[in-house]
Amino acid sequence: MSYRNQFIWQRAVQLAINCYKFTRLFPQSELYGLTSQIRRSSVSVASNIAEGYGRRSKPEYIQFLHIALGSLRELDTQLIIAKEVDLAEKNLFTPLLNEVEEMQSILVATLNKLKG
Repeated sequence: MSYRNQFIWQRAVQLAINCYKFTRLFPQSELYGLTSQIRRSSVSVASNIAEGYGRRSKPEYIQFLHIALGSLRELDTQLIIAKEVDLAEKNLFTPLLNEVEEMQSILVATLNKLKG
């Protein structure tokens, strides 16, 4: 089975897509600032899930899921900063921040299951 069939990877990819679409609302002056950081962090979540899935052992997969979780927490922080400095209307952040929280729950549950 491919990592592409994994629910956790599919959710992470959708989060990255949503972050790309959302940051289109940011001012052009932020292209190399928070826009770029938010996009990289969101892509890193999905990328690390995929890379970990392709590793040889469960401990390696767990390690990459921890890295994905770290990237997710970076993303959360970046979104909160972007919200507080008014890069987009504050109410627009809520759905994306909720999605980050849901992804965190999925990652933590997956890690707990794998660690047994």
